[in-house]
Amino acid sequence: MELKTARLTLLIDPAKKAAFEQLCARQDLTPSQVVRQLIRDYLALHEVAYVPSGAQTERGADRGGARSRAHRAAPIAATKARKRG
Repeated sequence: MELKTARLTLLIDPAKKAAFEQLCARQDLTPSQVVRQLIRDYLALHEVAYVPSGAQTERGADRGGARSRAHRAAPIAATKARKRG
């Protein structure tokens, strides 16, 4: 889980934004949750590895452990299945 966050600002058609927010609400997800998952999926699709901001201790003592390995995201469908189950 990421511990730090950064803001991403984008411009979108108001009607598309409203439809997206309504869909997210029907799925009991926030738009931010969906966008974060879409970004993780996009990075995984293109095989771009990254280390989530909370993956290492502040002093960097966690080296080589499972938490310091490159993150591979689960697809949105798997996330939704876990949420329903």
